[in-house]
Amino acid sequence: MEAQLTPDELYMLEAIEEAKKAGQIDEVPIGAVIVLEEKIIARAHNLRETRQSSIAHAEVLAIDEACRKLGTWRLEDAILYVTLEPCPMCAGAIMLSRVKKVVYGAKDPKGGCAGTFMNILQDERFNHQSEVVTGILEQQCGALLSDFFRNLREKKKLKKKQAKEGLEQHTGIDSQ
Repeated sequence: MEAQLTPDELYMLEAIEEAKKAGQIDEVPIGAVIVLEEKIIARAHNLRETRQSSIAHAEVLAIDEACRKLGTWRLEDAILYVTLEPCPMCAGAIMLSRVKKVVYGAKDPKGGCAGTFMNILQDERFNHQSEVVTGILEQQCGALLSDFFRNLREKKKLKKKQAKEGLEQHTGIDSQ
């Protein structure tokens, strides 16, 4: 008999679907959904490359959508689900929008600001703290990122090899 998924896992699966959308358009596959009263009110995925905007992170886009839908910048009862631990910018946006709880999948040892590298979301020096739940569907979330970056490295290697072969054919010189 299959184990029943928890609400956190079900909503994280929705964030994973958003992350997959990002990956399909060659964006880093990170997805986010915001839940209020057990309903998804906003969803987003990374669009930094598409928009050529350093702030087009999944969390920021989802927060913006939720605020517009609700007509307020305060998301005090909302839960944000995101496939990767929020960066400093996203953690700041989460804190400033008063998100009640953040649930994330994969840790980010190089920039995670929800407990791994630092913990902006629970720093009591700020006037708002969020509850943080980590590791929800962590393997699935991490695999999306690992696979994306492995494929990106392979594409770059292939492109480099093709460029080298093209140069050899064009000049008739073997570059070895």
